[in-house]
Amino acid sequence: MRKPLLLTLLLLLVALFFIFDLGDWFTLESLKQQQAYIAELRAASPWLMASGFFVLYVLMAALSLPGAAIMTLAAGAFFGIWQGLVLVSFASSIGATLAFLVSRFLLRDQVQQRFGDRLKAVNRGIGRDGAFYLFTLRLVPVFPFFVINLLLGLTTLPARTFYWVSQLGMLPGTLVYVNAGTQLAAIDSLGGILSPTLLASFALLGIFPLLARAVLRLVQRRRVYGDFEKPRHFDRNLVVIGAGAAGLVSAYIAAAVKANVTLIEADKMGGDCLNTGCVPSKALIRSAKLAHQMRHAEQYGLTGTTPEFSFKQVMQRVQAIIQKVEPHDSVERYTRLGVEVLQGYGKLLDPWTVEVTLTDGTTQRLTARSIIIAAGARAAVPPIPGLDEVDYLTSDTLWDTLAERDTPPKRLLVMGAGPIGCELAQTFARLGSEVTLLQRNPRLMPKEDPEVGDWVKNALSNDGVRVLTEHSPLRVERGADGIRVIATHQDREVILECDDLLLALGRRARLQGYGLEALGIPTNRTVTTNEYLETLYPNIYAAGDVAGPYQFTHTAAHMAWYACVNALFGHLKRFRVDYSVVPWCTFVDPEVARVGLSEQEAKTQDIAYEVTRFELDELDRAITDGSDQGFIKVLTEPGKDRILGVTIVGEHAGDLLAEYVLAMKHGLGLNKILGTIHVYPTLAEANKYVAGEWKRAHAPERVLTWLGRYHQWRLGKG
Repeated sequence: MRKPLLLTLLLLLVALFFIFDLGDWFTLESLKQQQAYIAELRAASPWLMASGFFVLYVLMAALSLPGAAIMTLAAGAFFGIWQGLVLVSFASSIGATLAFLVSRFLLRDQVQQRFGDRLKAVNRGIGRDGAFYLFTLRLVPVFPFFVINLLLGLTTLPARTFYWVSQLGMLPGTLVYVNAGTQLAAIDSLGGILSPTLLASFALLGIFPLLARAVLRLVQRRRVYGDFEKPRHFDRNLVVIGAGAAGLVSAYIAAAVKANVTLIEADKMGGDCLNTGCVPSKALIRSAKLAHQMRHAEQYGLTGTTPEFSFKQVMQRVQAIIQKVEPHDSVERYTRLGVEVLQGYGKLLDPWTVEVTLTDGTTQRLTARSIIIAAGARAAVPPIPGLDEVDYLTSDTLWDTLAERDTPPKRLLVMGAGPIGCELAQTFARLGSEVTLLQRNPRLMPKEDPEVGDWVKNALSNDGVRVLTEHSPLRVERGADGIRVIATHQDREVILECDDLLLALGRRARLQGYGLEALGIPTNRTVTTNEYLETLYPNIYAAGDVAGPYQFTHTAAHMAWYACVNALFGHLKRFRVDYSVVPWCTFVDPEVARVGLSEQEAKTQDIAYEVTRFELDELDRAITDGSDQGFIKVLTEPGKDRILGVTIVGEHAGDLLAEYVLAMKHGLGLNKILGTIHVYPTLAEANKYVAGEWKRAHAPERVLTWLGRYHQWRLGKG
């Protein structure tokens, strides 16, 4: 109720100002005509005159009424330069802050709620550099000050910051106008005050915040590097530590732009993704899926059969696929590209020097203008009592450990029901293992919507996985017949027995052994970086799993572009890493893929949304393939086709998601997808159909009613 009353009062005051032509009092001619009379009033009651002037100025600034320039001239004419400067400086700042607060009170919540997702970058920028932005705008009289007051009220800029920055930023312009007011008789027009020279001076003043920030950055750099002596010459433009996805892409880009780059890798080229992660797991998933299809061949009109296979041959196929992909990431290829590849351990000695302990035991020191740490991550191993007493597996070690076995694990317990745990649990169950999946949380894949976790749980259960949620491991013991895991469930202990224990509890960044501690580079689960991927030292960057916040191969490659470009060209132009549209996929069957907001995230963040859903059992191609299990769920802005997030559960969900990633990245809505031809019959048609569902839900019913009447009239029946 307070908002409508305040808005009504403000509109009434502004209306009265124009209805009674009060603006005629705030002109240069009127000021000159009344100069003598007002001077007499001031002489008779100086303090009353000053107080009245102050209040009037505050009111005009708060209501964004025209006449501020005339009032500032009047301050100089009637109060002199110094008293006039004080009066106007404080009155204008207080009035501007009141306008700022009114705008915030009346409009900010609605604006932030409606455009919240699109304003995230603006809010981050205001939070980081709001004072600099405002100071620049106050110094350069390009935009009307009342517009600045009202617009910044819609942002997250603190009112205290707005006030003191306005006080300082408007001071030079106020001084010019007050001083001009002392020579009121000589002024013919307001345009005469702002000469080209004066405008140029203001423009130079406007650059001051940028210069101040550059100087501040230089001072910070000197302080950070104070204990080190910078080399006069460098061996390399760039040194990259780690040859996983982030390191390979960084080195590739550097070589492409003809930089002198060295890539250091202690283990295998290609990192975890090629050797122990994405590539081997997807190869094993494919074999398991074929075994599953053979068992259920009756779904395709064939006779189901129990597949016979050598697990050792399955694992040999996995290794063969790794070897087939390996040349893409090999030393030979990158050497041909112009990258110097060193096999060994890299360690930072100072911000520009890396010591490499080569595989032959010798050491080599390199100096580089910039360094990128792309050391990756390893499987997380929690401090569970007794765990070190058993030969547990992780996603890093299972490939070598199981490679020589003729059969898969008989009884496998998978600890952790995130993407890795769910994928491997289903895979080994399809290959014949008795699999138990242990999860501390109440549901699987807790980062996704509850219904997605239910879909995955049902899929795993249908494949024979014993899913145990809300089970917390207490300790691990070596039993007579294998491994015993003691867990708690509903305040009682549960004993679980297995032959092999697989830990799938996430991944932790590799932070030790690279000299980070000695240089004082902050870490908190990952290497701490700013929005440019710079560490404490602006010439040392971190990218990929070692830096987070996402631990995907595709985000590591994405980050590598920013790290490399900033490392090589940051002295000219820096780029903030963009995480606005990050897709991911879990390769269970059916697959789970998502980009943008989920429903539970939208609710948590109090973001308004609409849901449009399409079930895959209505899609012709999914029906013919026998893969009609799943759905597509799209979140959009209420009443608009702008996509906020997409969740897909179904066959090839990761491939189907790409169209939405492109749409979100380039601001394309569901109408654009609906207007795009999709091949029939394909799974990709589902994307068009979900857009059609949205269109039907937003059909203009009144227009359609009139169209119906029009067509009836055309038939001669209306």
